[in-house]
Amino acid sequence: MRRLEPVTQPTAWHRLKCRWQGDEAIVKQGLPHSQLSPPWQILMLGDGSPTRHLQLLTGEPTEVDVIDMSAIGLSTDNAPEQILAVPGPRVRRQVWLRTASGQRLAYATSWWEASHVDEYLQNRSLPIWASLARLRTELYRDVQGIYYGDSKALELAFGESGPFWGRHYLFWHHGKPLTLIYEVFSPYLTRYLGETGEV
Repeated sequence: MRRLEPVTQPTAWHRLKCRWQGDEAIVKQGLPHSQLSPPWQILMLGDGSPTRHLQLLTGEPTEVDVIDMSAIGLSTDNAPEQILAVPGPRVRRQVWLRTASGQRLAYATSWWEASHVDEYLQNRSLPIWASLARLRTELYRDVQGIYYGDSKALELAFGESGPFWGRHYLFWHHGKPLTLIYEVFSPYLTRYLGETGEV
């Protein structure tokens, strides 16, 4: 009798357990500076590249450690509802963003249409921004939500106590959603940006 291989579930991803969250309207208007300081708002709510911002802050290249590439089919994967804008079947990618010297600065999960992921992530060890810049892909980063919350897994991975700030956004290309990205930033960045504020 042929031995059946066990069905493996895709690796879980690290969604924050929210203490507070804001929607697209809050993202557009910004938060009170007492809640989130101006330098952190530029990082969290701006439409620039986080990998580029991290490189400018630290003075080191931002590198990527890919920790998961999972086919999730048509599952919504406990992702923000905007995942429905990304056609299925989908692939989920999880990475650490870190300095060249090894300091983890952020965690990111992204969801891609499976049939296009290889086209846009030709070198999977590169940050998404670097991969798309090489292809001269014109993009619009549309920040849809912001989070403040906890994650034991991220505390261990960052070596920093929570709570953490996170966000999610859609990348648009030629008027169509290309990928949904969920990012969480390490409190280590307070060394460059100052304290975040009080929720």
